[in-house]
Formats: sequence, C-alpha cells, structure tokens
Amino acid sequence: MSNAITTNQVANNQSAMALPIVADDLNGYLSKISNITLLSAEEEQKLARELRENEDLDAARALVMSQLRFVVHIARTYKGYGLPLADLVQEGNIGLMKAVKRFDPDKNVRLISFAVHWIRAEIHEYVIRNWRIVKVATTKSQRKLFFKLRSAKKQLNWLSHDEVQAVAKDLGVEPSVVMEMESRMHGHDSAFDAPIGSNEERTLSPADVLHLDDMDPSAVVERSDNDNQALAGLAASMETLDDRSRTILERRWLADEKSTLHELADEFEVSAERIRQIEKAAMKKLKSHMLAA
Repeated sequence: MSNAITTNQVANNQSAMALPIVADDLNGYLSKISNITLLSAEEEQKLARELRENEDLDAARALVMSQLRFVVHIARTYKGYGLPLADLVQEGNIGLMKAVKRFDPDKNVRLISFAVHWIRAEIHEYVIRNWRIVKVATTKSQRKLFFKLRSAKKQLNWLSHDEVQAVAKDLGVEPSVVMEMESRMHGHDSAFDAPIGSNEERTLSPADVLHLDDMDPSAVVERSDNDNQALAGLAASMETLDDRSRTILERRWLADEKSTLHELADEFEVSAERIRQIEKAAMKKLKSHMLAA
C-alpha cells in the first residue's frame, strides 16, 4: 500500500494520524502516549523532509505521535472552562496535525515550538463554540478579549475599575467593550423549557415567558383571514347606505382626520343632532347587514 498522502490528509485524517480519544478511557490514552519516544531535532527534520518531499504518511504519523504529550499539557491549561479534557485534547491534536502539515524543517525550529500556535488556536475555537450556548465572542478581537479577561481574573468577582482600565489599555479597546464582554462571561445558560428556581420555588421557564399564543402561525393566519373577511363585509355593507349616510360614517370613523358632528352639520346644513341621528341609523343598518351576510 502506498504511503503517499495529500496535504489535506495530514490535517484532516485524524484517525490515521493519532490515537483515538475516548472520554471513558482518557487515562489509558494518556498512559499510551507517555510511552512514545520523543524525537531529536535531527529526527524531526528528517521526517519533515520525508513528508514534504514524498508525502510520507509514516513520517507524518511519527511527527504527530511524538508531540501528543505536549498537546495534553497545553489542553490542561484550559480545564477552567468546564469542558471535557478529552475534547480539548482532541481539538489540540487537530491543531497539531495542521502544524505538522505546515512545518518547515529548514527553519531550524523545533516542531513543538512551531505547533503551539496551531494547537492553541484549535482549542480556542472549540472553547468559543462550546463554552456557552449563546456565543460570547464572534470576532477575532472579541476572542482575544475573551481569553484575556479569563486570564486576568484572579477570582470569580467582577473586575475592578482599575483592572478594566488596564485591560482596555493593553488591548487598545474602550473600557465599555471590556465591561460588556465581562457581562457576557458572567451570564449563565438555562434550559429553554426547564423551570427556573428550586423545587420549592418553581417559576416559569424561558419557553413559558417567550411563548405568545397570538404569535402562533396558525393563529396569525386565522386572524388575518378574519380581518380580511370583516373588511370585505364592511365594504359591502357600506354600499347599501345612501351617499349622505356613507359619507357621514366615513368622515366620522374611517378618515385619518375625523370630522366632528358640528363640522358635518355645517357642511350638510342640518343640526348636529340630525347628524347624530343619521349616524346612529347608518350604524344600525350596517350591523344588521353584516350579521345577515
């Protein structure tokens, strides 16, 4: 079987590059990789040239396997986010494989020194994607601020005014940006349909609070149909009125700028009381026609 591989395989084919990690057997994984022999600088360079020049799968595997213990060491520094160590290690391994793909043996740099950036970058992305259901950081600058705040916090308390100013100055952002990110980090996720509070003090869940019956799609369609039918019935009923009665109702109830009884009385040269009587009779006729429709 040929050992030639494509450049994408080096970064993406994890099953071919590293031992699988199973959460229930993480200790076994750690025990296995601790027995893997470390490579010398000369061995790293030789294997890297084999990979670059011949796309040698065995060379790539050897490079990756020799650095797995360092990935675990880096992943342990991210345990404070409450994510499984096995998942952090797995993501770090992906970063390691990407680093192996790009490693240049002619730069006279040890593989782990080059790979640290790639390992941390993959773990950072995983933390951002999974630390909260509602994402706390989506842009590159927000990610930088997120990890800066996590490392700056000595306790679980909020940052002091001086600490906010220091972090803002260090990252070149406004203090308000730092405070907003800290507020996001202090938030807590809640199940959408789980009651909030203890068993003794059960309250509404977010689903109960956010759900509105009048926004149900079927209710919206039904309401829209009823409104359309009512408007059509009103228009048909208005056609049964004489011109004067129809004009009075339109001016009194349907116009944007409604007319008063006295204004209509002056226009039709009758008393205001007469306008009121015409209006009342027209309304009664409209109601009878719409009920009969």
